Amino acid sequence: MKIVRFSVDNKVRYGILDGGSIQGIEDKPYRYLKPSDRYYQLNEVKLLSPCLPSKIVALGLNYRAHAEEAKMPLPNAPLIFLKPSTAVIGPEDNITYPSASHRVDYEGELGVVIKKPVWRVSVEGALDYVLGYTCFNDTTARDLQSLDKQWTRGKGFNTFAAVGPCIETALDPGSVVLETYLNGELKQQGNTNDLIYSVPELINFISHVMTLLPGDIIATGTPSGIGPMYPGDTVEIKIEPIGTLRNYVVKNG
Repeated sequence: MKIVRFSVDNKVRYGILDGGSIQGIEDKPYRYLKPSDRYYQLNEVKLLSPCLPSKIVALGLNYRAHAEEAKMPLPNAPLIFLKPSTAVIGPEDNITYPSASHRVDYEGELGVVIKKPVWRVSVEGALDYVLGYTCFNDTTARDLQSLDKQWTRGKGFNTFAAVGPCIETALDPGSVVLETYLNGELKQQGNTNDLIYSVPELINFISHVMTLLPGDIIATGTPSGIGPMYPGDTVEIKIEPIGTLRNYVVKNG
């Protein structure tokens, strides 16, 4: 099932995407999912980020190939950091290149969307708290990240958390192929079977640090092949069966 969030007739709604048609649902999809009798055509609505997280918990160095690429040792525990909710944008939205940076990178990732509050869950019970999965671009001002020696500024600019196009509920997070394209050229290709810490292990670890709330996103890390993008570029994150998250890089202002 593909859950989408969209705007139509000056209202924001949630629905179930099936081909080119969207069946509306009552309320938000977290507590329970009740289809309505309202239908919309995909080409008549604007898709938004499929959720509005209170926070995004992201992972650094969680693919073995990326750790090798960065010439860094494998972490002894998940390396987590936060991206603010104000960074979130949806499919087909613009990523703004900040004037303070001269090196902005794409990082294609699998995003995990939480469906109910979770605190100190076991590895075995972790997936019971997952609504589904989405594409995520952990956009990074690489020069500022290196300059600051910590990641809040380099990861936290407005538009630096592209999410979408939907939340896919039927997916095995243990074996997912992820691809990143820049202007149609394949730049990243990885599989979540290369994750150092699996999705259940991440939920277990993070939930012993902080409570995860409905709509929160865990960005599970990026495979090898990260690189820069510039104003005028188009970046696409592709994960089957989720779909393609497409965004456009533009100049600040």
